[in-house]
Amino acid sequence: MQPSEVKALLESRLDGCHFHIQGEGCNFQVVAVGEAFEGLSPVKRQQLVYAALSDEIASGALHAISIKTYTPAQWENAPENAQ
Repeated sequence: MQPSEVKALLESRLDGCHFHIQGEGCNFQVVAVGEAFEGLSPVKRQQLVYAALSDEIASGALHAISIKTYTPAQWENAPENAQ
């Protein structure tokens, strides 16, 4: 899979979130930003993203996924958002 494919899948399955994807093959780093993560524990946030990719993980199309999640307010100060 390509990063653009992973991004398209996530955008179609998690409303109101923005994604920054890096990686190749079946190994990807996902940074997700959205109001959907407001009030959720870190584990619940990751479960939300994993659930959106469950079919691809089950099929082996995606194997290793690193996930970081932020609310829009948290994203303003996130190291990945350094400009």
